[in-house]
Amino acid sequence: MPKKQLNKYVRFSGIAMQMGLTIYLGSLLGKWLDTKFPNDSEMYTKIVTLLAVFGAMYSVIRQVSKLSNDND
Repeated sequence: MPKKQLNKYVRFSGIAMQMGLTIYLGSLLGKWLDTKFPNDSEMYTKIVTLLAVFGAMYSVIRQVSKLSNDND
């Protein structure tokens, strides 16, 4: 396997790990906010986790676009 192709796999693995960590930390922040400011529907957890998902997706799309442009 060429070194350049292996480098791509490592970068994509890093992007996936970053996405998972961002969403996980967002859910932890939402849970903390729900304990700090109690409500019946755990709204902070839902909102912050959803924002973390959108932020992670934006980051992934940006990084993949950069990788794609670097290869052209």
